[in-house]
Amino acid sequence: MPQTAQLTTNGFDSAELNFEDFKKIVINDYRIGFESRQAALLGRREVLTGKAKFGIFGDGKEVAQLAMAKAFKAGDWRAGYYRDQTFMFATGMSTMKEFFAQLYANPDVDKDPASGGRQMNCHYATRYLDADGNFTNQAETMNCSSDISTTGGHMPRLLGLAYASKLYRNNPELADQKQFSVNGNEVAFGTIGNGSTSEGLFMETFNAAGVLQVPMAISVWDDAYAISVPARLQTTKEDISEVLKGFQREEGTNGYEIFKVRGWDYVALCETYSRAIEVCRREQVPVLVHVTEMTQPQGHSTSGSHERYKSKERLAWEAEHDCLLQMRKWIIASAITTEQELDKIEAEAKVHVRECQREAWNELADVIKTELEEAASLIDAVAQEANAQDDVEDAAIALRSCVDPGRKDIVSAIRKTLRLTIKQNFEAKKTLVQWLNQHNELNNERYNSKLFTNSANSPLKVPVNPAQYEQDARLIDGREVLNACFDANFGRDKTIVAFGEDVGNIGDVNQGFAGLQSKYGDLRITDTGIREATIIGQGLGLAMRGLRPIAEIQYLDYLLYAMTVLSDDLASLSYRTSGGQKAPVIVRTRGHRLEGIWHSGSPLGVILNSMRGLHICVPRDMTQAAGMYNTLLRGDEPALVIESLNGYRLKEKLPANVGEFTVPLGKAEIIKEGTDITVISYGSTLRVVIEAVEELEKLGVNIEVIDPQTLYPFDTDKLSLASLKKTNKLLVIDEDIPGGGSAYILQKVLEMQGGYYQLDAQPKTLCAKEHRPPYGSDGDYFSKPSVDDVIEAAYAMMSEANPGKYPPIY
Repeated sequence: MPQTAQLTTNGFDSAELNFEDFKKIVINDYRIGFESRQAALLGRREVLTGKAKFGIFGDGKEVAQLAMAKAFKAGDWRAGYYRDQTFMFATGMSTMKEFFAQLYANPDVDKDPASGGRQMNCHYATRYLDADGNFTNQAETMNCSSDISTTGGHMPRLLGLAYASKLYRNNPELADQKQFSVNGNEVAFGTIGNGSTSEGLFMETFNAAGVLQVPMAISVWDDAYAISVPARLQTTKEDISEVLKGFQREEGTNGYEIFKVRGWDYVALCETYSRAIEVCRREQVPVLVHVTEMTQPQGHSTSGSHERYKSKERLAWEAEHDCLLQMRKWIIASAITTEQELDKIEAEAKVHVRECQREAWNELADVIKTELEEAASLIDAVAQEANAQDDVEDAAIALRSCVDPGRKDIVSAIRKTLRLTIKQNFEAKKTLVQWLNQHNELNNERYNSKLFTNSANSPLKVPVNPAQYEQDARLIDGREVLNACFDANFGRDKTIVAFGEDVGNIGDVNQGFAGLQSKYGDLRITDTGIREATIIGQGLGLAMRGLRPIAEIQYLDYLLYAMTVLSDDLASLSYRTSGGQKAPVIVRTRGHRLEGIWHSGSPLGVILNSMRGLHICVPRDMTQAAGMYNTLLRGDEPALVIESLNGYRLKEKLPANVGEFTVPLGKAEIIKEGTDITVISYGSTLRVVIEAVEELEKLGVNIEVIDPQTLYPFDTDKLSLASLKKTNKLLVIDEDIPGGGSAYILQKVLEMQGGYYQLDAQPKTLCAKEHRPPYGSDGDYFSKPSVDDVIEAAYAMMSEANPGKYPPIY
C-alpha cells in the first residue's frame, strides 16, 4: 500500500534569491498551473466521450493555489474541496497520472492513492497509514485529509486538524509525539467556495476557530457564483470578508487576521500568502484569505454549461481575467522570459498531460481487457457444451464488442451465461463459476472493503479482560463508575482528551468527568460552546493526528445537529480512502428515557442507517459503558457510545480493575435464561424488561432476555439464533419508533442469522409511538414501552400460541 511521497515546496523571498533562481521558480509555477489547466480541459473531454463518468475541476483557480502551495510545509494539513488540483500538484501530494487514474475510477490504490477509485475526481487524500493500519510519520510529510463532496462539510474537520497543533504546542506531556507534530508548528489549510460560506458548517467552524485561537488558514475561492446562483443571492453585501470583518482581531481580543487579494495577481497572491501563513504559524491565530475575481472557464462541472446562466459581458470579463493569461502577460512584461519560451513550455505541458492521461487509461484498460479475454474464452468453452449454444456465443460476442468495457460488463456476461445453462452441469461451466467466484472476491476487496480499518489494533481484537470485584466492593452511583474509568484512562494515556458542552468545569451534566479538569488540566478536559457539528469535527481532526479524543454530544437528540459530519465524513473515512486514513474518535452521548421531546429520544434507526463505519454501543448500565470505553480506547476505530440517561444514579458495584476491564464489541449477553420467548432489548428499555420478568413468571411465561450490548456489530456469535432454537418465538423491544432499531434487529436475527427457520410464531416488536416522546411521566408511560406493555406483549404471544393455557387478559 503506497504512502505519500515526501516533498518540500519552497516559497520565494526576493531578498534571498538571485534573478535566475527567481526566474526558475516563476516559470516552474507557470508550468504547473498550465499543466493543471490542460488536465481540466482534457478531463472534461474524457467525460464527454464516455471514458469517465463525471468531471469536476479546478480550472480558474490555478494561480492562487500556486501561491498557497509556497506557504505549505512538511507537517501541515489540508482540508479542502474539489477545486484544489493545482495545489495538490504544486505540493507533490498528487501527480498528474493519479489525477487521471481517479477520473477513470481505478480501484488500485497504487494508481489512485487518494481513494482507490471510490471517489469522484479531484477528491484528494494522502495515505498516512501503513499496510498494517499504523500511523506513519506525519511530521515529515505533507498531509491531506480526505475530501468529501459536500462543499462545506469538511470545515468541522479542519477545526480539529488545527486544534491538534494547539494541543501539541501547549501540552508539554505531548512533546514526545514527534511523528505527529513538531512543537505544534503545523498549519491546517482549508479551502471553500464563496457560495459554501453560506452554509452553517462554515459559520460554526469560523466562530469556533476564533474562540479557540488555532492555526487555521481558510482560503475562499470567490468566482462570484455557486453553480448558477450569483453572489447577490448567496452572501450579504456579496462579499464574505466584508461580512466577517467583525472577526478581525484587535488589541486585547481574540479573532482572525483577514486578507483580501485578487485571484489573477500572482505577485500579490504570493505576498499575501507569505504574510498570512507566517502570522498563522507563528502566532497560532486563524486567518482568512478571501481570493476574489476568480474565474471558472469550464463552468461548475461536466453536467452543464455556464453559458446558460452567465451573461456575455461576464464571460468576456472572465476570458480577459483568466489567471493564467494574466500571469503569462506579467511574466513577459517583467522580462522573466519570452513569449516564445512560454509557447514551448505550454507545448511540452500539453504533451506531458496527454501522456499521463494515456498511461493512466491504459494501466486500467489493459488489466480489464485481460480479464475480459479470460472470461470470454471461458464463455466460449461453455458454449461448446451448452444446449443454448447460440445464446451463449452471443454473450461472448457482445462482451468482446464492448466499447471501453468495465468489470461490470464481464461479470454480467458470465452471470447471463450461467442463467442460460441453469439446468446443465459440466466441467467448462464449473471452471467459469470458479473464475467468477475468484473475481467476486477481488471485486469485493476493490469496491466493498475497509468500512473499518480492520487492523491488528481494531477494537474487535482487543483482549477480553473481565471485570473483577473485591469481596467488599463499594456500591456507588453509576456515574461514579464512569468517573473512575475516565480517571484511570486519563492517567494511563496522555493522548486522551475530552471535550463538549459542560464537560470541563462542572464535569458534564451527569458528573462523569467531575473533578477531572482540575486534575488533568483544561487542555485535556475542555468546555466547548453549543456547536455539535464542530465538536465532532474537532474530534475527527484530532484523531487523524494521533490523539485519542472523546467528543461529547450532551444528549442523543442533539446528535442530529452533527449528523452531516458523523455520516458524510467520519463514518465513510476508512472506506472512501480504501483504508488509507482513520480517525478513532469516540463520540459519547446519553439518551433514551428522561423527560420531553428533546431529552428522551432514541433514534437508533436513523443512526444505524446513516453511520455504518462507526461502532454503535448501547450499554445497559455504566459498568458496561466503562468496559466499552476501555475497549475502544485501546482500539483504533471510531464509535458512538450511548449511555442510559436514567442510569447515572442507580447503584452499581465498582470493579477493582475499573480502568482495565474490557467489554467486547459485538458480543451479546444472556441476561436471563428462559424457555418460552426470546426477548431482545438494549439500553434503558432492557431494565423495563427485567422488571417485567417476575410477573411474567407468575403468569407462567418464562422469557429469555438477550442484551446485544452493541448494535453494530450485532451479536457476532449468533446468541440470538441459539436462543430461538430453544424458544421458537421472538420479541424485540426498544424505544425507537416502529420500524426503526427493531427492524434492524429483526433483519439481523431472522435473515442474517437464519432465525426465521426457527420460528413457530410471528415475530413481534414493541416500540415507542411514532411521534416524539412527550413531557412528563404520563407522557412517557403512554408513548414508550412500559412494564405493563412488556408483560402483555409477551403474554399475548403465548396466548396466541396456546389460548387454552394462556387465556386473553382482556
